[in-house]
Amino acid sequence: MRFISTRADSNAPSFSASDAILKGLAPDGGLFVPESFPRIPQGFTLAKGAWYAMYQSLLPYFEGDELEGELEDICRNAFNFPVPFHRNGGRDTLELYFGPTAAFKDFGARFLAFSMERLLAKRNEDLTILVATSGDTGGAVASAFHNRSHLSVKVLFPKGRVAERQRRQLTGWDGNVSSYEVEGSFDDCQRMVKEAFMDPELSGLSSANSINLGRLLPQMAYYVYASSMYRLIYGEDPVIVIPSGNVGNATGAYWAKEMGAPISRIVLAANANRPITDYLETGKYEPRPSVMTLANAMDVGAPSNIERLFHLFPDISSFRASVSAASVSDEVIRATIKEVYEESGYVICPHTACGERVRRDLVSEPWSIVVSTAHPAKFNDTVESLIGRTVAIPESLYGIMQRPSVAKSIAADYHLLF
Repeated sequence: MRFISTRADSNAPSFSASDAILKGLAPDGGLFVPESFPRIPQGFTLAKGAWYAMYQSLLPYFEGDELEGELEDICRNAFNFPVPFHRNGGRDTLELYFGPTAAFKDFGARFLAFSMERLLAKRNEDLTILVATSGDTGGAVASAFHNRSHLSVKVLFPKGRVAERQRRQLTGWDGNVSSYEVEGSFDDCQRMVKEAFMDPELSGLSSANSINLGRLLPQMAYYVYASSMYRLIYGEDPVIVIPSGNVGNATGAYWAKEMGAPISRIVLAANANRPITDYLETGKYEPRPSVMTLANAMDVGAPSNIERLFHLFPDISSFRASVSAASVSDEVIRATIKEVYEESGYVICPHTACGERVRRDLVSEPWSIVVSTAHPAKFNDTVESLIGRTVAIPESLYGIMQRPSVAKSIAADYHLLF
């Protein structure tokens, strides 16, 4: 299996999975994608649990790679937490927040950290990881990479634009993890990371955002698992509704579908940041400055992974044939959190509320999954006032919040990171 850049021509070089993971970005600034998509392996089984199903899904991408023989052990350790459904008669919710930082980003961050550590030890090399975050990514990466050998991490987040509990997760680290509070938006943080990568005077850098192949492949793998499990339970292929900001999570679902996962169709749920919904409506893609919303991890005006979706669906007609999306306002997010709780006592975060609202408004099929991306306790300021009670904090999250908070405030200039 080889990987190429989204910007590659027919003469461009290809890379192994390990080399693509360590590089982060392709040499031409594009994102790594597989030369072709494999099928789900014969003998794929759910009987050995989620982590093993995910291992089987990932294995074809590492065929012939230096990590192939270690992949099973990496997956066993990286995916060592539950991946449950909240069952609701087929209109289910996939809860991806049982990892150490109570967000779906734990899957990709832990897989990436474990893989990188092994590769760098083999090569006796060191890497500095730059990660821009609008909320959950930085906390998951910091947790996964903390005290990993051969690795140091610089976390960039927009000042005043993350929830307080998220901020504690971003800044409660020491040792090989440093946090930077940037005067600007998430898009400024993301731009700083890209500019640093393209600076010829800087070396030994890589990324832990979903632009990195090692973050995206595990997201593909849990969609293979979840859709296969859903089909086992209900005998139907689900519509999957995915809260979307930087579009890595949704791209993982499209890659799973390309592999033959039993997915009927995929729907993106956006907040007030509308670059994808506007593209679908107008046929013209226009990145723009992000706006602040209650679903802050989705506050992205220039989603990086759109480049991978454009690689799959290169013109507006093919894009519209495969991608649908809708936008949800803060007012509707609040109403949906309250509505779901009053109906069933089920508590959801603002991002999950975007997905649930889009399902209720746009998905007529009886068989569907909304992806729940973060534990509602991370957004207590919003959620608790709407449901009228406190939300218990997961033990792992509570432990991180007790750590001292340290961050350096800087302008939106990547030179200040070094």
